Amino acid sequence: MDNKELKAGHRQRLKEKFRKAGGDGLHDYELLELLLTYALPRRDVKPLAKELITRFGGLSGVLDASPEELDKVKRLSQGSGILIKLNKAIIEYYMTNEMASRDVLSSPQTVLNFAKAKLAGLPNEVFLCIYLNTKNEVLKHNIINQGTVDKAAVYPRRIIKEALDCHAAGLILVHNHPSGHCQPSPEDKALTDSIISVAKTMDIRVLDHLIVGRLGHFSFAEKNLI
Repeated sequence: MDNKELKAGHRQRLKEKFRKAGGDGLHDYELLELLLTYALPRRDVKPLAKELITRFGGLSGVLDASPEELDKVKRLSQGSGILIKLNKAIIEYYMTNEMASRDVLSSPQTVLNFAKAKLAGLPNEVFLCIYLNTKNEVLKHNIINQGTVDKAAVYPRRIIKEALDCHAAGLILVHNHPSGHCQPSPEDKALTDSIISVAKTMDIRVLDHLIVGRLGHFSFAEKNLI
């Protein structure tokens, strides 16, 4: 059996393993390896998959890497980088649809999953707002501001204006901590109180403020801070 046949046999075994056990049956590098075989069908991509996992600190880090960061990996083709980012986009789209199809108060995990997929791995702090109707269904979500590694300037009145424009009855605030540590800072608490105060004057409820990062999450509602 030549080297080409060995590679083909290995890929087929990976596919069968995935078909039988799903993602839980494969290591993180094997999942990435299987993905890369569709962009680089004639290469042994196992070493490349392991290199990417090490370089970006895990599979989530690979998916969160920017196109520019992926371009710096010498053995990774442009098509492979696009495939990786496409998978991240599909995950975000799936999480958005999951959140949009239900009462978010009865399914808080869907909001958390969306928040993590959207923001947890970003290198800079980003503040996002989810706008809800009277049934706690999602009307829309949008990024309020993108900042630096430790700060994103947020103006409460802009959030409320957006809420009034789409006739929102409730809000969920979300931002990330690029450090990975999700405990709220004094500034986070002060901002939350300020937004709640302004929202209350317009009879708009702030239901939660989620902080997400690679090391976990923090919910103001879970801690009875809202």
